[in-house]
Amino acid sequence: MSSSPHDLPPHGGQHRDIVARYGISMSGLIDFSANINPAGPPKSAIAAIRLALEEPSTLGTYPDLELVELKEAIAKRMDLQPNNVAVANGLVPLLEAALRSLTIKCCLLPVPSFGEYRHTLENAGVAVAPYRLSQEKGFAYEIDAILAALLDHSSDAILLANPQNPSGALCNTAKMRSLMKAAAQHDITVLLDEAFIDYCPSDSLTRLAMDQANVIVFRSVTKFFGIPGLRVAYAIGESSIIHSLNRFIAPWPITNLSGNAVCAALQDLTYAEQSLIVNDQQRLWLEQELERLKIATYPSRANFLLLRFPKEIDTNLLWERMIVEEQLVLRSCANFEGLAEGHLRVAVRSAPENQRLVRGLERILPGLAGGGIHNL
Repeated sequence: MSSSPHDLPPHGGQHRDIVARYGISMSGLIDFSANINPAGPPKSAIAAIRLALEEPSTLGTYPDLELVELKEAIAKRMDLQPNNVAVANGLVPLLEAALRSLTIKCCLLPVPSFGEYRHTLENAGVAVAPYRLSQEKGFAYEIDAILAALLDHSSDAILLANPQNPSGALCNTAKMRSLMKAAAQHDITVLLDEAFIDYCPSDSLTRLAMDQANVIVFRSVTKFFGIPGLRVAYAIGESSIIHSLNRFIAPWPITNLSGNAVCAALQDLTYAEQSLIVNDQQRLWLEQELERLKIATYPSRANFLLLRFPKEIDTNLLWERMIVEEQLVLRSCANFEGLAEGHLRVAVRSAPENQRLVRGLERILPGLAGGGIHNL
């Protein structure tokens, strides 16, 4: 039986729930549901953790309340000043702090989007004005239409992701800058999540936020560097904005071990360069193979692809059968607000793993389509 959207995991990477539900071994699963660098943690980050553990004070003392060393490492990597940086254990506490410090009342939220955006906005008492992106246009941001929607809803903020999640669509810097400029003229705050911008770094607007009072950019460290278990993210903004935001972040949000590992990872330029090359190669290969299987994808510049299946395919059943029969976990999209039925998302993983995904789809799809795969 196919799962109800209400009992599907709300996030990717939820292995425990899946193992318990289907009675399978966790060690055999390959996870395409979480968009984590398949290269794994940089060796430099692992070495930094091991070195830190040799010093008893790493575990025996509190972390620096100001996280000076970590903020300096981020600032150096991003060509910023440390007073433009706020750090916390993930996007949600940073976004919550921003909403509280800026007293946002109504936020325009383009959908489909990451589910925690709406949850966080509502938990902070912010009214949410959803704005439906066009599936036919690949969920790309149309700046003039978005600005008109902002004014129609009398919103004082907008929450965007670039690249967009779940599609991976990238809005170029010129368009983003024009939106930010127009928003500033109407006293509208732009909250920009660049969690996956490391895969297209030249399009980042992180440095722009340093001098523009109506912009806060959020960045993830852990996805690109394959260390999600360490829970580190940061926000960039004008110094007075960041000072106010920091007042709403709980003390000691980052452990000593996390700080040491992230400082090392941020300096590992070889790891970053190689990750970009491999991701671009594997994403292109995967797009071509999925096209061969008559599975539509949307233009993506991130490390994941949003898949659209023909209407005769039950994607909930496909999701289950890929787990049970192939031990491959795709990301169900049934709980993405504003996304039509018939979608699944997959991370771009290593070449052998991507090949296994394609072979698994080749085996499962014919039975779901009621005929040969050539009929899809």
